[in-house]
Amino acid sequence: MVKILISGFEPFGGDAVNPTGELMEALAHEVIEGAELKTVLLPVHFDECADLLIAEMESYQPDAVIACGLAKGRTAITPERIAVNVKDVPPGSFADNQGQHPVDELIVEGSPDGLFSTLPIRAMVSNIGAAGIPAAVSNTAGTYICNNTMYRVLDHIRLKQLPIRAGFVHFPASTEMAVLQPSVSSLPIPMMLDALRIMIRTVVAE
Repeated sequence: MVKILISGFEPFGGDAVNPTGELMEALAHEVIEGAELKTVLLPVHFDECADLLIAEMESYQPDAVIACGLAKGRTAITPERIAVNVKDVPPGSFADNQGQHPVDELIVEGSPDGLFSTLPIRAMVSNIGAAGIPAAVSNTAGTYICNNTMYRVLDHIRLKQLPIRAGFVHFPASTEMAVLQPSVSSLPIPMMLDALRIMIRTVVAE
């Protein structure tokens, strides 16, 4: 049995929902052959988000971590290739949910400039696409909360030399969000949940 820890986020940036939070609720009732699943909902707050996820890792001791976040404006489900060691909220962008607005700050002093996902991202994208769901490998997780979370998790694994595969996946806005924002690209929650199931099965198979 492969133990997989999966995280999503609370709403942020003025939106009433975050599809990854809804995915965590739905996944709590899932049974996937070969997998033991645990979900956690994270705050959109620099550092606290990663602190909580790392604490869950230490408690649960998973074989893999799939962290999930919202990238409003993207048209596909996008596993991230790399996280970079910087937190930076550009002018005009949303601060985190506690009002923090870091600029050009390192996430971890003395750690590498970038850390690569150790999830089977190419196989994930291939398998999701084969199911008729738009997916692509992304080469930038940004410099906001999602990148911060991905980097901290990978750096924790690196420093502790843990046998854990980990990475991050960005999801588009949900159809529910697009009702209020018609110009925003979106996918329905059931389709995104199917993609998440496929990614879990891919990790189990790998």
